[in-house]
Amino acid sequence: MRDRRIVIVGFMGCGKTTVARALAQRLGREMIDLDSFITESEGRSPARIIEEDGEPAFREIETHALRDVLKPDDARVIALGGGAWTIAANRALVAQNDCLSVWLDAPFELCWERITSSGDKRPLAPDRESARKLYDSRRSGYQHAKLRVPQDRASATHDLVSAILNAAVAEG
Repeated sequence: MRDRRIVIVGFMGCGKTTVARALAQRLGREMIDLDSFITESEGRSPARIIEEDGEPAFREIETHALRDVLKPDDARVIALGGGAWTIAANRALVAQNDCLSVWLDAPFELCWERITSSGDKRPLAPDRESARKLYDSRRSGYQHAKLRVPQDRASATHDLVSAILNAAVAEG
């Protein structure tokens, strides 16, 4: 696999950050979590920005942040926030920068279990019903990723990393 940036996408709680970190370590690359990057650059978490300024304002900040992390040509692994990939402008940025997009496709129940156990505030998914509607509405956006890596409760991080690497080699 050539030195191509890899962008991990998927619903909140699907394991984007965990898998991106393990993948970056395996490849000897830098890993960037877009939500953490935004928190550092804005001085507020994505949840707080959404609560204080609204989701449209956050999405604009998110797109600018994605543009910033894509500027260097370094081969890195980037974990996007759950809604970033559903924005056409963000998908276009990733494509224009010749990144390999990978959708971590986890069942809703697994994501919800992780969301509720994390203790993180999720203003776009305050309850199960809202989260389920959001999950269903975002799936069509995630399908634009070049690769889809399905997972379930039994999926180990190292197995997901291997699946991504195998699919990436096959994809070219």
